[in-house]
Amino acid sequence: MTRTYGDDCAEAAFLLGGIGTGNVSVGARGQLRDWEIFGTAGKGNFVPNTFFALWTRTPGAEPQARVLESRLHPPFAKARGFVDHEVAGLPRFDRATLRGEYPFVTVDLHDDELPVEVSLEAFTPFVPLNADDSGLPTALLRYRVTNTGDVPAEVSVAGSLGNVTSMIAYHKHTWNNYDCASENVNEYRDDGVVRGLYFRPKELSGDSLYYGTMALTTTAADVTHKRSWLRGGWWDGLQDFWDDFRADGRLEPEPDYVQRDADFRHDDQTGSLAQHATLAPGESHTFEFQLTWHFPNRVRSWSRRMFDEVTRSSSALPAGEYPVVRKRCARFADAWAVARHTFDELDRLERHSRDFHRAFFGSTLPPSVLDAVSATITVLRSPTCIWLEDGSFLAWEGCFDDEGCCEGTCTHVWNYAQTVAFLFPELERAMRRAEYLVETEPDGKMNFRSYRQWGMDGHDHQPAADGQLGTLVRLYREWRFSGDDEFLREVWPAAKSTLDYAFGHWDADGDGVLDHDLFNTYDIAFQGPSSMINSIWFAALRAGEEIARYLGDDESADRYRRAFEDGSKRMDELLWGGEYYVQRIDDVDSYRYQYGDGCLADQVLGQTWAHVAGLGYVLPREHVASAVRSVFSHNLLRSARHHHNTQRTYLLNDEAGLLLCTWPRGGRPKLPFPYSDEVWTGIEYQVATHLIYEGFVDEGLTLVEAVRERHDGVRRNPWNEVECGHHYARSLASYGVLLALSGFEYDLPRGRISFAPRVHTDGEFRCFFSTGGAWGVYRRTVGPDGAVSEEVEVLYGSLDGVELRG
Repeated sequence: MTRTYGDDCAEAAFLLGGIGTGNVSVGARGQLRDWEIFGTAGKGNFVPNTFFALWTRTPGAEPQARVLESRLHPPFAKARGFVDHEVAGLPRFDRATLRGEYPFVTVDLHDDELPVEVSLEAFTPFVPLNADDSGLPTALLRYRVTNTGDVPAEVSVAGSLGNVTSMIAYHKHTWNNYDCASENVNEYRDDGVVRGLYFRPKELSGDSLYYGTMALTTTAADVTHKRSWLRGGWWDGLQDFWDDFRADGRLEPEPDYVQRDADFRHDDQTGSLAQHATLAPGESHTFEFQLTWHFPNRVRSWSRRMFDEVTRSSSALPAGEYPVVRKRCARFADAWAVARHTFDELDRLERHSRDFHRAFFGSTLPPSVLDAVSATITVLRSPTCIWLEDGSFLAWEGCFDDEGCCEGTCTHVWNYAQTVAFLFPELERAMRRAEYLVETEPDGKMNFRSYRQWGMDGHDHQPAADGQLGTLVRLYREWRFSGDDEFLREVWPAAKSTLDYAFGHWDADGDGVLDHDLFNTYDIAFQGPSSMINSIWFAALRAGEEIARYLGDDESADRYRRAFEDGSKRMDELLWGGEYYVQRIDDVDSYRYQYGDGCLADQVLGQTWAHVAGLGYVLPREHVASAVRSVFSHNLLRSARHHHNTQRTYLLNDEAGLLLCTWPRGGRPKLPFPYSDEVWTGIEYQVATHLIYEGFVDEGLTLVEAVRERHDGVRRNPWNEVECGHHYARSLASYGVLLALSGFEYDLPRGRISFAPRVHTDGEFRCFFSTGGAWGVYRRTVGPDGAVSEEVEVLYGSLDGVELRG
């Protein structure tokens, strides 16, 4: 069942935008909010004077006009009230409800005083396995208006947009809330197919960091426009526009007031585009707009701040200027070209997007799982992710309100993510190429944060054991999912060196168990053997063995096999505590930030990844099952009411969630590792995935439901799972739950896929699937006589040469 959010769900915000393009969100009131299209994060940012409005008139009645949003909710305690460009003083609808099923969002607007009903459907094309089609800087907005009366109704819908095409920065607490690098220009264009407003800077070089264009367009025939609002020192423009629109629903191209004496801001430019129709009783009409943006340049560093702090001193550029690189969207000339391309290709783009929606949400998987997997896809289209013109794909861990957080496509965080690998494998392979061909040192040390892609020095930090070893498991996953032997041969020499590095640096006594200074995703180093790191080590050894043998290097494959068998046996003997695995350390308080006898949520993390990659068990099966079941039993906090947490807080009041570590037998260190009392959604999804793989389906679903319950639109945004930043990458572990429930196995080098569903096993099972070359729907039916039939429906791509094995 689709979740519905009322307009009091102030946190609900559905992202629109392409991969690596930035985004704007639709809020629960129907408003456009959180404008993050300028190459950096921007929670709370808005574009002045930007809204859509309805005008309607029936015979003999006065015309009525409304902003196409529901009424604002308290608090209203602003120091200066709402400023004019928030247009808070204009009439709005009484109420709204929002529903989101990625990539489509619908907002129903309700007002009993109007003779019409209105709903908004918005989306950005989303086509798995086609990153370019999914990387368009656009939002399609369709207002469907229905005449509910018994007489004809004249209707107009107008969109107004502020011109911020040379944006430098926002200043949320000033009257004019942004600075621009240039005076901006509004144009009205009509190329015979597309018509509307085109915004550009007046005098700014195309290679400037701040250069960009925007457009608000349509293919409708009956349109009017106001190229540029009346400019003045007060709110003259809004007054003039609203009076013009309210009078007859149609817009005059230019203000009829001659400006003589006002002192106006040079960067305060707004334009409006209106569409018109007359509706018979009961008739509906869709007013379609396309909002596009094109900001092709970004600073050649992780951020402007980082360039200023790290690189500025060695640069010849004067203060305020920055070197730039081109983003993937630079394949288009400008925002108008994006609009024309999208309209020209819209039938195809929308068909594939709706095919994905139908395949995904037509599944028999539990609603909480569909909700979790689809909602976290938005990480790809948030400012967390960066896609460059040369195909490089980089990312933060997440984003603060106005800047990315924790740079470097961090391996020990992105290790957890599964969604990109299965929906856009070309982007995942781009990350592997960077990690191995750019960020791996000659001795096999992998920098867990990527700096060299920006021309900076390598990351000066000890390597992350979990990040380095987990990346090799991901390499195996990418190859097995795609069957791309050329890619495997390209990166294997460097990958092999990272595996060999572990023998000499993390195994102090040579017994096959890693035990020395194991830096990891908790931002500390474990001292002494840990099952978390070693389970990843064993999965990496198995991956290395499979790859080496496939490539004809039997000597290396045999070495990795021996190390795996000896190390796995030895670690199990050392760390098995009878119910779960522990950390062996003589005095847990002799080092800060350890966990000792604690029940660590990630204690068999490598086994989860081994299951996803098809590597089999890396530790004894019965011990693995007991360990992950113990995590559920001991670490699931049913209510945080009596939880004592001095760390960062992601769980409050009566909320339920999975703690990173507990000490059911006592022995908690005086200073345990820094995040032990926290709750991270990515780890909750990882553990849920593993529980399901081990047969604990109900337990796994309990964790997923707990996460999604917390993201109810009032407490948190359903389309934004936060850890250290918004749209945090670790949340992309959610796709693993789909893999575990469907039992999807893939082996493209050998041309076969298979499914082993873990729900609806005695009836009909349906779910979305994706391989490296196709996606669609898998169906399995068990008849009354117990006979099993299964089929795959390919909706995109081809499964030629791939066999479905029962």
